[in-house]
Amino acid sequence: MTASTYDDIWLVDGVRTGFADYAGTLGTVSPTDLGIAAARAAIGRAGVDPAAVDTVIAANVAQASFDAYYLPRHVGLYSGVPVEVPALLVHRLCGSGFEAILQGADHIALGRGHLALCVGAESMSRNPVAAFTHRSGFRMGQVDFRDFLWEATLDTAPGIRMGETAEKLAERYAITREEVDDYAARSFAAAVAARDGGFHAGEIVPLRTEEFAAEGYRPRRLALPRGVESFAEDEHVRPTPRDVLAKLKPAFGGVQTGGNSSAIVDGAAAVLVASGDFVRRHGLKPLARIVAGASVGVPPEVMGIGPAPAIRALLRKTDLPLDRIGRFEINEAFGAQYLAVERELGLERERVNVNGGAIAIGHPLGVTGVRCTLTLARELRRSGQGLGVASACAGGGQGIAVLLEAA
Repeated sequence: MTASTYDDIWLVDGVRTGFADYAGTLGTVSPTDLGIAAARAAIGRAGVDPAAVDTVIAANVAQASFDAYYLPRHVGLYSGVPVEVPALLVHRLCGSGFEAILQGADHIALGRGHLALCVGAESMSRNPVAAFTHRSGFRMGQVDFRDFLWEATLDTAPGIRMGETAEKLAERYAITREEVDDYAARSFAAAVAARDGGFHAGEIVPLRTEEFAAEGYRPRRLALPRGVESFAEDEHVRPTPRDVLAKLKPAFGGVQTGGNSSAIVDGAAAVLVASGDFVRRHGLKPLARIVAGASVGVPPEVMGIGPAPAIRALLRKTDLPLDRIGRFEINEAFGAQYLAVERELGLERERVNVNGGAIAIGHPLGVTGVRCTLTLARELRRSGQGLGVASACAGGGQGIAVLLEAA
């Protein structure tokens, strides 16, 4: 377990793109370009000079372009950040976006700088069909190309897929299919209400076909499909009542289906994390203070329970009771996984994912933590709640959580 507290570090502002369904509107767009678009918009919304950024930290899980090695560096270069500013890629699977923000906070707490650009970018659609054993040629009958997106859901340590870890939690916590479908319907309904009420629009930056320039370097280009002038929506958010969900077949022989699991989507998000000195010197009005962060390990075969011990570690570190937390954003990797966390902690559902969660909105792996933290900060401001926690499980058996205080 690792946990840290922060005295005077702030989430200034941020944005995200709309999340596009698998092989949907953003299906051919490089995650690097999605990250650049989000970063540029976040810098603009925060009202800071990109030249003031002193570190770039990007989260990305699947390398979905041939220049993926350069993703964090290109996000910085094409966002107007000075060429002298270094860039770092972090990878904690589904917790990577949270890790990017906590790394930004650590950067400031260690006295290394005052302003961090923290970005998550992911293209699930562009996960490759890959081979790892053919560098020296092909042997007869042993051509081994596989769907990386599918194969990556298998944790080879326990020998089970991510969906099967949710089924183990369903068995352990006696969670029924009906309960999972009920919760999924609630996620969709909350997301539809948040969309129709304008809450989601407050954090989504419209994407357009555009060119990104960096002086002295070749331009990059984000190209939307022909006929699409702007993209500013979550494609998976739609009215989805329980009776529709109940008709879907189990995906892993138990309670989980394609409808009550997180949606596979593409997108990006970015936030600015700053020291209190920087905030005050520039007259900024941040969204929230970053109070603390924690990460833990759990058995890989029940990886989805990760938020429970991560949140407990966070509360122990800050000496806070659970009932002091007004809002939670807990990633809905799977419906049964969320319900197991809810039961383990004794959470009051009306305080959790009140604007919908990943079942409805989607779970672009490296983006989710940035999205959840930004959404939580905005929800604290909207609702007038003082404290909030954003959290997720991570494949391989981990949990991560961030504590925010409304500004």
